[in-house]
Amino acid sequence: MTPISFHAPRILEIGGGGVAKVPVVLARLGLGRPLIVTDPFMVASGLLERLTQPLRAAGLVVDVFSETVPEPTDMIVEAGVARIRPEHDCLLAFGGGSPIDTAKAMSILASRGGKMRDYKAPALADSGKLPLIAIPTTAGTGSEVTRFTVISDVERDEKMLIAGLGALPLAAIVDYELTFSMPPRITADTGLDSLTHALEAYVSRRANPLSDALAESAMRLIGGNLRAAFHEPRNAQARAAMMLGATQAGLAFSNASVALVHGMSRPIGAHFHVPHGLSNAMLLPAVTRFSLSAALPRYAQASRLAGFAGAGDDDASAGAKLLAGLEALNTELDVPTPVQFGIPAAAWHARTHLMAEQALASGSPQNNPKIPDVAEMVALYSGLVPQG
Repeated sequence: MTPISFHAPRILEIGGGGVAKVPVVLARLGLGRPLIVTDPFMVASGLLERLTQPLRAAGLVVDVFSETVPEPTDMIVEAGVARIRPEHDCLLAFGGGSPIDTAKAMSILASRGGKMRDYKAPALADSGKLPLIAIPTTAGTGSEVTRFTVISDVERDEKMLIAGLGALPLAAIVDYELTFSMPPRITADTGLDSLTHALEAYVSRRANPLSDALAESAMRLIGGNLRAAFHEPRNAQARAAMMLGATQAGLAFSNASVALVHGMSRPIGAHFHVPHGLSNAMLLPAVTRFSLSAALPRYAQASRLAGFAGAGDDDASAGAKLLAGLEALNTELDVPTPVQFGIPAAAWHARTHLMAEQALASGSPQNNPKIPDVAEMVALYSGLVPQG
């Protein structure tokens, strides 16, 4: 068997009420002076109290950096680094993918200084100044278990993939009860993001038996529960399944890598400020259609696992049902097209070549079953927005 290299957090606490275990996890790791990294909504909504209350009850000092933004930027990361004090011995990231990604980048930048672009892939960001404990409040990004972070370079208008052990959390606390208040739009976008993670890890040229097992389980969980979580926000069984599936998908793609959907998604976010999960959802049906013939048995099995096809469907039928199912899922979950999102067609088409070049430079398209050139990516982008 080909040797496998696999990376994961040292501690994973998964289950309802897990956030209350934060002081115990910190004590086990010999930590006790955290800087919490979160966002303004977590503070204003009161959800942050779910974390700070057990910390205070354990006699720990609560220090908070809450200025993170959706689709985090290098400027916000620098502001976060400025808030790190000598007494801090770890970072506690609390929120969706943006606070977790910001905290990862803060630790990486604080370790050696410079600019975030200095750590952009293919550079390896293997050093972090402070250990990170990640506590997600959405079921989708998987960032709590991955060795990646995505940060926008404001000056260059580019979303940068930053990869390395410096981005891997030391521990993750995955508590589905934190997701009950997620609005339908975020439930849909993060759920489709996690489905994309699992599918791309499964068809990636870097897939391995461990990542396959996790991706397969994630596709079953997400395919079987995303609609219920969207339509029934307080459905505990669906929320728990989505949270577990998102974490499994995160472990899968952290070790098998994502592919063309993510490579093309990042520039959409950088240029048009589309949330990451939503831009993935916009691309997923078209990119899957482009790639299908290059890995039909894998896509067909993914279709069966996610519930689009039946166990008795042959590969051709299962593949066709996957394409139809992804389109139908986007419709049911109200995924807008780029134009419906508010992007002018002329502005979109003016950027397609640059976005394709940036996607190719990220390295992710090279993991795809069918590796595209720039012209093929321009065609995929253009197909999402009809000309004039």
